[in-house]
Amino acid sequence: MGMMVTARRLDSAADEVRYAFGFEDRFDRVLIIDPHTLEARAEEGDFDGAASVITAKIVKMWRSSGEFPTRAMFAG
Repeated sequence: MGMMVTARRLDSAADEVRYAFGFEDRFDRVLIIDPHTLEARAEEGDFDGAASVITAKIVKMWRSSGEFPTRAMFAG
């Protein structure tokens, strides 16, 4: 069984980019990415598979366009 993780950008500051993310369209968690190092963490501390795959998708999109996307989706 696959999973679908979606994210929408909440804020983009000089020191962090914040995304609401979750399964399907439940944006019940917050992902924080350091735009300088691309290190990511989940606000609540549980950096699990869902956080990992959506981070990878966001970073891939950033590398492609040079900007953090307003929305991202991983289906796999």
